Amino acid sequence: MQVVFKIVRQHQNAAPRVESYSLEVEPGNTILDCLNRIKWEQDGTLAYRKNCRNTICGSCSMRINGRSALACKENVGSEVARFSPDAEVPEITIAPMGNMPVIKDLVVDMSSFWANLKAVDPYVSTAARQVPEREFLQSPEERDKLNQTGNCILCGACYSECNAREVNPNFVGPHALAKAYRMVADSRDDRTVDRLERYNEGTSGVWGCTRCYFCNAVCPMEVAPMDQIGKIKNAILDSETVQESRSIRHRRTLINLVKQGGWVDERLFGLKVVANNFRDLPGLLSLAPLGLRMLQRRKFPLGFEKSEGTKTIRSLIESVQAFEAQSRS
Repeated sequence: MQVVFKIVRQHQNAAPRVESYSLEVEPGNTILDCLNRIKWEQDGTLAYRKNCRNTICGSCSMRINGRSALACKENVGSEVARFSPDAEVPEITIAPMGNMPVIKDLVVDMSSFWANLKAVDPYVSTAARQVPEREFLQSPEERDKLNQTGNCILCGACYSECNAREVNPNFVGPHALAKAYRMVADSRDDRTVDRLERYNEGTSGVWGCTRCYFCNAVCPMEVAPMDQIGKIKNAILDSETVQESRSIRHRRTLINLVKQGGWVDERLFGLKVVANNFRDLPGLLSLAPLGLRMLQRRKFPLGFEKSEGTKTIRSLIESVQAFEAQSRS
């Protein structure tokens, strides 16, 4: 069948342009197969990364019809069926990954990707044990905790689609935090407390995640980075040694207020989270302008009426918490 490939091309620090290439292809041809043919048969200047061609190396990650994916994994038939099944001449749009500057065409500068991975120190630390007398043995159950995150091939698809990274340059990204959870879960590592303290800092760590699920949706290896971020959050909340932060108070206060009244008591939420129960004076003062505006516009709730289903909501929350505690133990 005839397919038109619309490729976003660009030189570094220049405006992008779209160039179209028509190919006679089979439905089973991968996008990478088609890019190879375009380069070999029509335009040798086209730039893109590739290596294994077998969903192992992660080199050929790019945006295909608006979502980040591996060109060696996606095929023409599935893309046409998904986006233009009735088109006489279907089109497939290919663009470089997001959240990283373009070097040329589909090749992006992944310096920030690698720097943020390094920032979470994704290596097992055994410094306290020095040279062991025997191997660091793990039970099958301990090893199973590492399997999912161990499947990450560092293709950059999750980083490319990360909304949090797009608006917050300090956020390390889902790939780094997925690798970070592997260290938290690794029974051989002896720096868990230090790691949790680091991942708890501001919005650069786990609390910077907006829970958009895009990283889970595009991951070609089903690592589910957002799920791993959630596990780190739970470890931080369960820890008795990690210093309490505003993010921790936000999470705990939200749950406690809903348990008490069925929904959030807005009068108490800011005082408990931002003002830290009147212990954070700068935080308390920061609430004053908003509070005054709300009073002037009669939007400040003077009373609080509990939900009729408060007991049911409290029961559901406590059941989930008990189940999670039992699962972790």
